[in-house]
Amino acid sequence: MNDIPGIAITRRGALVSGAAAAAAGVVPLASEAQALPAEQPAATMPVTLTVNGKPRTMDIDPRVTLLDALREHLQLTGSKKGCDHGQCGACTVIVEGKRINSCLTLAVMHDGDSVTTIEGLGRPGDLHPMQAAFVRHDGYQCGYCTPGQIVSSVAMLDEIKEGIPSYVSADLNASAAVTGQEIRERMSGNICRCAAYSNIVAAIADVAGAKDVA
Repeated sequence: MNDIPGIAITRRGALVSGAAAAAAGVVPLASEAQALPAEQPAATMPVTLTVNGKPRTMDIDPRVTLLDALREHLQLTGSKKGCDHGQCGACTVIVEGKRINSCLTLAVMHDGDSVTTIEGLGRPGDLHPMQAAFVRHDGYQCGYCTPGQIVSSVAMLDEIKEGIPSYVSADLNASAAVTGQEIRERMSGNICRCAAYSNIVAAIADVAGAKDVA
């Protein structure tokens, strides 16, 4: 290494000086870190939901999503955490009669609301007609998306009965029998990575009483 005029610097000296400076900078930071106060536990709030017909009260962090409240606090694990970004529909539940992605909303926002999960639709030996249709038409493969598909399809048929329009029905006769196109459009927020869509549509059409749905 060339010397700077008036100052003698060697390669070894530069490395030693740099290491000493780095060490000197780390020590105060470590001391400051030790001086920081311990993290305080998050405040909680009481939240009461009517879940599958039963009142359930939880004392939870206000940042907890409805999905995590159902899964982690109430042990209702039928609603699945898929993408956790509201893009796959695996977490679909029915709140106050409307289907929503439970991963995108906070539990505290639904204090006092009525929530229906897949566990509230039916159980072995007493299946909901939509659950039975999914079994009958083999509307699943791995099954991970199936709870969301079933909950969403039940709410979707209620939307049709109530005359709630969709992008498709806005251009069609709303009083006509449900079509495969209508089902696909209304169910487009529920993704099946196994691509069992034709069987899912057949199951929904069966419950809707639709004929010749392709």
